[in-house]
Amino acid sequence: MHGEYKVPGGKLVVVDVDVEEGVLRHARVAGDFFLEPDEALDAVNRALEGAPADTDAAGLAARIDAALPEGTVMYGLTSEGIGIAVRRALAHATDWTDYDWQLIHEGPQAPALHMALDEVLTSEVAAGRRPPTLRVWEWGAPAVIIGSFQSLRNEVDPEGAARHGIQVVRRISGGGAMFVEPGNTITYSLSVPEALVHGLSFQDSYAYLDDWVLGALGDMGIMAWYQPLNDIATEHGKIAGAAQKRIVGPGGGPGAVLHHVTMSYDIDADKMLEVLRIGREKLSDKGIKSAKKRVDPLRRQTGLAREAVIGRMIESFRGRYGLADGEVTDAELARAQELARTKFGSAEWTARVP
Repeated sequence: MHGEYKVPGGKLVVVDVDVEEGVLRHARVAGDFFLEPDEALDAVNRALEGAPADTDAAGLAARIDAALPEGTVMYGLTSEGIGIAVRRALAHATDWTDYDWQLIHEGPQAPALHMALDEVLTSEVAAGRRPPTLRVWEWGAPAVIIGSFQSLRNEVDPEGAARHGIQVVRRISGGGAMFVEPGNTITYSLSVPEALVHGLSFQDSYAYLDDWVLGALGDMGIMAWYQPLNDIATEHGKIAGAAQKRIVGPGGGPGAVLHHVTMSYDIDADKMLEVLRIGREKLSDKGIKSAKKRVDPLRRQTGLAREAVIGRMIESFRGRYGLADGEVTDAELARAQELARTKFGSAEWTARVP
């Protein structure tokens, strides 16, 4: 069995291992990481030998840590990362390059339709009728997107939203509220087979699915990192937030994961504060300043036009994993339009948590 795992902010770890009578045998760890002294690699392999096959990543990491020679130095590698690679091998996890990725980047669309497209396209990936897809959004109107479980009245000031002509829609994933305006926001979705994140914890899957965009940002001169559970941050502040939703496959079989990210290219912080209820900290001047500074736009950090940032992100993904241009099919669009009308555009859904 073969497993691979790219340590967030680090290097690739590759594990080949067999299972005999319920325990690990013949484990061999490799990768482009740095490890000193040389004999530490043999210690890692010995630590995995004989471990029960149902040992979780943390348990495998503990065995490795106990076996490492004193003074071992790992760079681009962690004991837990090795454990995750083992678990991915045992789960027959796939890798990014195992798939023919498709790009969807179409014209501006209504917020409710974007919510519906996420559900429809990820369901199609779960059913095996669509390849793994990177969809870059273009916004047809300003909006507040609230998480699946958020209280509408707690998150949004209805008078502020009405005053600025901002729609409120609820997505199918959890997480917090996002304030978006056309031209000021970069949003993308990944609809991927569940096999891509096999062997990863929920938290680890966020870091794993965000890793490519950290590389793209780095190529633009932005040193960014994954900040648990679902943020992408720089030394100047948060620049993006992610959310996920698991969709079960037909007949309850393996499904797909929706991972979408909203990045702040630019932001009208004063307007955001009039529309979103930031919480008690909003009551003080210090709190307002803190809320404004919490999100640091990409425009200031890159100096690049929004279209240029998107273009570089797409080309970075294409260079890593391959990416063919595609489109939403007529059947997918028809289903999404119906969902936008009956679900995501309805008051019942938007206020399902009042």
